[in-house]
Amino acid sequence: MAILKIAKLGHPVLVNKTKEINKLHDIDIKKIIYDMSETMIDANGIGLAAPQVHLNHRLFIYRNPDVEEEEEEKIKISVLINPLIEKISEETEDDWEGCLSIPGMSGLVRRFKRIKYSAIDLNGDKLSGEVEGIHARVLQHEFDHLNGILYTSRLADKRAFGFSEEIEKFWKKNDKEKSK
Repeated sequence: MAILKIAKLGHPVLVNKTKEINKLHDIDIKKIIYDMSETMIDANGIGLAAPQVHLNHRLFIYRNPDVEEEEEEKIKISVLINPLIEKISEETEDDWEGCLSIPGMSGLVRRFKRIKYSAIDLNGDKLSGEVEGIHARVLQHEFDHLNGILYTSRLADKRAFGFSEEIEKFWKKNDKEKSK
C-alpha cells in the first residue's frame, strides 16, 4: 500500500499521451491499481488517471458516481485499461469540474451527455457500456488525461474558472438564483 505523488498542473506528464498496455503481466497491474485507489481515496477524488501519478499507462480508475455511498459500506472502484470512448449523440451539458492535479480550482466544462465506452479490466476481460450524466462526465474527464488534455481546455466559458471557494460564492450562487 502506497500513497502516490499526484502530478500538478504544469508538470509535463499531464500533457503527454499515454501508451497502451499490451501485456498486463509485464507490469504489476494489481499493485498499480491498489496504490492508485489508495491515492484517490486519500485525496478524496472521484477518479484518477495513470499520468496523474507519473505513470505512462493507458488506464484510469474511478468511483461509480451512480452508487450512493450509503448504499455500500465499501467504496466500489472501477478500472478501465486501454479505454475507448465515443459520444452517443451531439447533446452536451455544462457542469462544474475539479481535478486532483489542479487542487482548489473549479471550472465550468462542456461534455457530451451520453457516451459509450469499451476497455479491458484487471484480468484482461473486455468491458463495454453506455453511461450518461455525471458517470459520462467522469469517464470523459479521466479519458482526457490519457490524451494529455486537462479540463481547463474544455471550459464552456473562459471566465468560469477559478478558486473553488470563489466559484461557490459567486458563480454557483448566481446559477441557483437564476433557476428560482
